Amino acid sequence: MALRPLHDRVLVKRVEEGESQVGGIIIPDTAKEKPQRGEVVAVGAGKLLKSGQRASLEVKSGDTILFGKYSGSEAKIDGIEYLILREDEILAVLG
Repeated sequence: MALRPLHDRVLVKRVEEGESQVGGIIIPDTAKEKPQRGEVVAVGAGKLLKSGQRASLEVKSGDTILFGKYSGSEAKIDGIEYLILREDEILAVLG
């Protein structure tokens, strides 16, 4: 894939949680919430500062991250769903 996010944006592929059962009841896919965990696929060059320099991003490709429930914009590329986030929408890097 030749997709590169711009500036301080990050391309993320959601990491699916395991199938959950509550009291022996299997929750169908339509009732499940989308996961808030993902793997960073690509990162932009960094935010452009007023001085003309770029602030580098703290995340890199391959990092597993947590992000807010309603963060980012969804995009479907080659049949795979991705999420495009700004770096400040990322809550934590799992390590």
